Amino acid sequence: METDLRRTWTEIDLDHLLYNYHALRRRVGMGVKFLGVVKADAYGHGAVQVARTLQDAGADYLAVSSLDEARELRSHGITMPVLILGHTPPEQVSELIRLGITQAVSAKAKAEEYSAAAEKCGGTLKIHIKVDTGMSRLGFLCAGEHFEGGVARIAHSCALPALDAEGIFTHFAVSDEPGAENEACTRAQFQLFCDVIDALKAQGRTFALRHCANSGAVAYYPDMWLDMVRPGILLYGLTEMAEELGLKSVMSLKTCVSTIKIYEPGAAISYGRTYKTDRRSRVGVLPIGYADGFFRTFSNRFQVLTADGPALVLGRICMDMCMIDLTGCPNVGVGDEIEIFGARNSVNAMARMAETIPYEIICAVSKRVPRLYYRGGQVVDRKLWITE
Repeated sequence: METDLRRTWTEIDLDHLLYNYHALRRRVGMGVKFLGVVKADAYGHGAVQVARTLQDAGADYLAVSSLDEARELRSHGITMPVLILGHTPPEQVSELIRLGITQAVSAKAKAEEYSAAAEKCGGTLKIHIKVDTGMSRLGFLCAGEHFEGGVARIAHSCALPALDAEGIFTHFAVSDEPGAENEACTRAQFQLFCDVIDALKAQGRTFALRHCANSGAVAYYPDMWLDMVRPGILLYGLTEMAEELGLKSVMSLKTCVSTIKIYEPGAAISYGRTYKTDRRSRVGVLPIGYADGFFRTFSNRFQVLTADGPALVLGRICMDMCMIDLTGCPNVGVGDEIEIFGARNSVNAMARMAETIPYEIICAVSKRVPRLYYRGGQVVDRKLWITE
């Protein structure tokens, strides 16, 4: 870690990413295609670096949320197929075609707009049909009384000129959650998805890629892998699912001790005076705060990890810094490294404390926090918010 960056930083272990990719590849088998989800800057890990690693490793597809995310990949030499899961305005269809990007289509009206735009620019837009089987978000509605009409609208959309309907997919709501009710819900979603596919096949419409297995289904429902799987959070080695599969955490968030002060009993620490020392205390100041993604909810609760063991956050976390109790960590000095989360201080436990999910923790790590990419224990790349 260079001294000019030694404030707060993340370490992204590309060896761990590769380990997870190959472990998941072995799990699903080479007969099933592999789509790596790299939306939201690869869940805060850095979409370009993650995509490049997956492309070199032999992944088949990537998924992003928007055209801007797809553009970033293409501008950095990512040539593999990319699926946009979210909305793209019809006026951007020519750009989708130019970049060779696949677009999700979730409604007949959108399909018609995309078809007209593709015809106008003289190209063909590759699409994947999105079916709403119970997520109640995007997708052709096909449940219950909407089944026949939904199938008809999908068939109509696939037959439109200048559209190439390569795939069809859906998204599970609770495949990652335990319990009989959640399993029943997931299996009902899968059955509806299969019923839609069968109804379309009876009309002569088939798809090269049928996919519905998000991380939860990759972990727990092998019968739902179909033609392609879409692991997201599993790739990054997070959640209890990843632990069960023996996957490795890819990101660590670290900082260092910038100052150490000694306070007598009764000293109030930080805004609001929510913590007062009850003994002579050795207090360290860390240059990390909620502007870096270290949530204020961890004030007076969370323990960071030092070389001497855990240290409690004292008082309210500030925008750019926070304080920790080093009274029981006598060997920790100014400049020493502190792990907020990582291999030794699980982000899963951190998320439970915040009553949220690990996704939110890692996606919240600020852009001003440098990403350092490691391979073989050495820094091989870096991503900085401000560069010369």
